[in-house]
Amino acid sequence: MGKHDEAFILWFDDIGIEDVPMVGGKNASLGEMYQHLTSKGVAVPHGFAITAHAYRHLLKTAGVEKAIEDALEGLDTHDLHNLQARGEKVRNIIRTAEFPNDLRQEIVAAYAKMEAEYGASVDVAVRSSATAEDLPDASFAGQQETYLNICGVDALIDACRRCFASLFTNRAISYRHDKGFGQFDVYLSIVVQKMVRSDSSCSGVLFSIDTESGFEDAVFITGAWGLGENVVQGAVNPDEYYVFKPTLKQGKRPVVSKRVGSKEIKMIYDNDPNTEEPVRNIPTTAEERSKYVISDDEILQLAKWACIIEDHYKKGMDIEWAKDGDGVKVGTGKLFIVQARPETVHSQSNKGVMETYKLKEKGKVLVEGLAVGAKIGQGEANVINDVVDIHDFKKGQVLVTDMTDPDWEPIMKIASAIVTNRGGRTCHAAIISRELGIPCVIGTGTGSKDIKSGQNVTVSSAEGETGYVYEGLLKFEVEKLDLGDLPKTKTKIMMNLAIPEKAFTECQIPNDGVGLAREEFVINSHIGIHPLALFNYEELKKSSDPAKQAVVKVIDERTGAYPDKKQFFIDKVAEGVGRIAAGFYPKDVIVRLSDFKSNEYANLVGGSFYEPHEENPMIGWRGASRYYDPKYRQAFELECKGLLKARNDMGLNNIKLMVPFCRTPEEGKKVIEVMRECGLVQGENGLELYVMCEIPSNVICADAFADIFDGFSIGSNDLTQLTYGLDRDSGLIAGIADERHEAVKTMIKMVIATAKRRGKKIGICGQGPSDFPDFATFLVECGIDSMSLIPDTAVKTRLAVAAKEKEMGINP
Repeated sequence: MGKHDEAFILWFDDIGIEDVPMVGGKNASLGEMYQHLTSKGVAVPHGFAITAHAYRHLLKTAGVEKAIEDALEGLDTHDLHNLQARGEKVRNIIRTAEFPNDLRQEIVAAYAKMEAEYGASVDVAVRSSATAEDLPDASFAGQQETYLNICGVDALIDACRRCFASLFTNRAISYRHDKGFGQFDVYLSIVVQKMVRSDSSCSGVLFSIDTESGFEDAVFITGAWGLGENVVQGAVNPDEYYVFKPTLKQGKRPVVSKRVGSKEIKMIYDNDPNTEEPVRNIPTTAEERSKYVISDDEILQLAKWACIIEDHYKKGMDIEWAKDGDGVKVGTGKLFIVQARPETVHSQSNKGVMETYKLKEKGKVLVEGLAVGAKIGQGEANVINDVVDIHDFKKGQVLVTDMTDPDWEPIMKIASAIVTNRGGRTCHAAIISRELGIPCVIGTGTGSKDIKSGQNVTVSSAEGETGYVYEGLLKFEVEKLDLGDLPKTKTKIMMNLAIPEKAFTECQIPNDGVGLAREEFVINSHIGIHPLALFNYEELKKSSDPAKQAVVKVIDERTGAYPDKKQFFIDKVAEGVGRIAAGFYPKDVIVRLSDFKSNEYANLVGGSFYEPHEENPMIGWRGASRYYDPKYRQAFELECKGLLKARNDMGLNNIKLMVPFCRTPEEGKKVIEVMRECGLVQGENGLELYVMCEIPSNVICADAFADIFDGFSIGSNDLTQLTYGLDRDSGLIAGIADERHEAVKTMIKMVIATAKRRGKKIGICGQGPSDFPDFATFLVECGIDSMSLIPDTAVKTRLAVAAKEKEMGINP
């Protein structure tokens, strides 16, 4: 017999991962971390396990095993009434079983030891830890119970009774039955751990890989005010943060994404003796809702711990964290890890085949929220507000509800899609739908009100970070791509990217980096405010002009977490560009500086105060001509600071920068000087500066441009427009010429020849090569270095280029 086989109580410092059979996954993991990782700085609150042997001892001593077997005779998990009745019967048998005196005495002694360490009536968390829980192929997430703020011996014994009974919740019985576990093959151990007082601070969940894409180089953190159960259960829409691991390990500060969640409630202690529950939810304040729950330093601290834990376990991990608000001995203001288990979805996914779901038509949007997964599902909506009604749900329907917990799992697994009002990407609904491989849109706010039972709907998680629920059954397709046997090419096949949220997915398509990362989406969607309105915020605030006051109101709403409004712009540029650069690191990511026209800038909040009206903005005040102009320079300096932060602070020195619409070499020199004054120095820390080749003057004066820039990227749309004098926004003349016509091809041939002669890099970042295979062939014949395309067409173009190179005898 082993050292622990007869023990009722084992402390964290006496157990490790090898003890799962005795203490279950949660306890074994806590013991493993307490023993091996506290020395590496990972803070884990102390506690003890009540073992599976204690559970077996309770059943045996009380003589209830036969009664449980009888109650489960003839179980049918697909008949929900049958399941509910039998589950209730078994739980009552265990809850009312006589508690063995020897076990009670050992629990009392262990709790007294906790009191000696932390003070009288110490508050503990009591959680179940099933011995088959968290097996690599199963996510038993939250299948048994958790009891928080348990104080005193009697309350602890009562919580233990309820924990033991929770091994037979309806969903746990159903899960074991469907996964092929015998009902007595799984035992229950209990975690008793010092509470971290996050009730007066914050807590959340983090994953050591990106849960949506399976991208392994990012830590994904969620957080909300109060105790962590709200985040785990999906009762709140939490803050979200991403940290890039490779440069974090180099000592950099790569927080590549931060999003404020609405965090409308928080769970706190309720020590009122007249109430049944020791915790309760209260509304958060407006200030709490608009702020981030943790600082950048704390985000980075949690990410470092995630790396340490992942390196120790050698697999992706799902980790719960908490920050202590006012504990006396735990340590006020400190962060703690209170749980860690293997991440179960992406660790088993097939990386060799890429599936892409695409809607073939658009419909009326009923609600939108956060997308989970990247699939599309559809069917008849079934709006269920109370778990007691789940037996009305039919296979293939779309489940619409406020939020889910493990009680909903029997119907989640037969749903074609799931829609919830509340929850973040690490909540129960998100974890289970990911494991089941069905699309889910969470945090819609009003889904259960705006979608009607019986209505046909299409649920799409395939359009980026935002998920949509459309009216009707829309047509969609699924493209399957085998990534295993794509040919290599000498011509680099790069990607055009604009949406940072897609970077961690699209970087998994074979590529040679990003040839065009556009900033416009980041400025439009993540910021939405004219940079000069943020720069002049204090001035706008003093104005009595109602239009300016309206702008100030919007700025306040969007930037509540930022006392310095300029920093908001800097950080969002850094994060947007940084997330794209992180996805493709260490390959080159060529970021084009902002290239809005004046009419597009005017559409940003506050833009009308700073933008002129131009008759033809397409060839007006855009690109390089703005950056050094005193009327715009202050805005450009904010952009430069954001790019500098991404390169230097985040360590993403694979970012190269590209100047658009640069009419003359003199203009190029002025822009380079402004950038230098902002700290973006050409040649320093590997910084290369490119110029867009999209104006005939770029071709004609290519030698002079080559004197000051490191390379060229051909923008074939503008080059066609300006070579032929075609307004590309006018449908009247659109058919006259495109990039395949002789004048444009001559221009392209000329500039490639000049670049080659001068030893400068040259690529193209238009859609021409993918739209027209013969144009791609022409570019290969000219000897272009790279083509940059939208991700959808990158593979198709790679195959065409490989065939042409083979024909020309070019070795990759």
